[in-house]
Amino acid sequence: MAKIKKYKKKNGEIAYKFHVYLGKDPLTGKEIKTNRSGFKTRQAANLALSRLLLKSKSADFIFDSNLHFEKVAEMWLEQYKNTVKASTLTAQKVALKKHIIPHFGKIPINKITIPYCQAKVNHWFSYYKKFNNLIMITSQIFQYAISVRLLTNNPMNGVIRPKRQMDIDQEDYAAPYYSQKQLITFLDKAKEQLPFSEFLMFRILAFTGLRKGELHALRWKDISFGRGTLSVKQTVATADGWKLIFQTPKTRKSVRELSLDDETLKLLKRWKLQQKELFFKLGIKHDNEEQLLFTSEENKVLYLDFLNHRLTKILKDNNLEYMTVHGFRHTHCSLLLESGVPIKEVQERMGHTDIKTTMNVYAHVTDKKREETGNRFAQFMTN
Repeated sequence: MAKIKKYKKKNGEIAYKFHVYLGKDPLTGKEIKTNRSGFKTRQAANLALSRLLLKSKSADFIFDSNLHFEKVAEMWLEQYKNTVKASTLTAQKVALKKHIIPHFGKIPINKITIPYCQAKVNHWFSYYKKFNNLIMITSQIFQYAISVRLLTNNPMNGVIRPKRQMDIDQEDYAAPYYSQKQLITFLDKAKEQLPFSEFLMFRILAFTGLRKGELHALRWKDISFGRGTLSVKQTVATADGWKLIFQTPKTRKSVRELSLDDETLKLLKRWKLQQKELFFKLGIKHDNEEQLLFTSEENKVLYLDFLNHRLTKILKDNNLEYMTVHGFRHTHCSLLLESGVPIKEVQERMGHTDIKTTMNVYAHVTDKKREETGNRFAQFMTN
């Protein structure tokens, strides 16, 4: 129990003080003790002591902890990892280690101010496209500190978020895409110059709009030759240690069933037979139900950059327009809209959670048609 003591100040005045134990820090396990002095009367010291003891038992009491931001971030990660997919956790760990800890790590968390946070936000904005994600992570760590009574306020809540000025001509949907003719040219070259299975991977991307991870995760049981459909039920992602894992798609909309054209179905049947023959020659046993469509020679899941290297070579060798693997998804969406498929159907086929994403593609397709209107009229008049 704390005792109030009388003492003499340097100027000779009589004052009162106390030393009190307030419990243990729930994070460090260390005893929390504090001193108060300078009270003119015993009654004033007694009142201050009573208030301090009462506050220490309330949820608003903040422990006087000097834990560094980095330590609190580690504790936050232990909770956060149970709320997200492994691939998301890996990405956020990288962002934390590379962009946040170098600026905040060694500072006691209760010493970090709003101006300091604002300066770091401005710095992130100057070089990092996904600066909002860094703000979110840092803010969540501060919120965690509040929940364990290390802070009363989140300094990130006080910052002003910078905004990027969008160029008027900048496309909302940034991935590159091919026209109908460009896509046909690319697929012709891929068919000539790539192994059949790799050509088929590009065709599926172009004719279904699958994401790269969805393509790599396809199993034969996801293909219904009877109904002529392809089901998207899982995706391949990168987790801790950069290992590849299978997981469910991020959103409900991403789980979907797509109709396939007759030619793609024909090519898939051909590849299924070839794959069986190849495995037989290599002495590889496989599960017919769970067997992946596309694998390495050891029947392992393909790394996610696999098609990037093939694509780069095809483009370079044939002097074709720039394209990315994700760009075939954008291409599929664009050509669906150009062919007159209703926007809602396109959204469902693409697995877009927000129809705005589909509308962004529709906007540039409409602009393209508007640009062609004058030429179409001129051609009509000359015929």
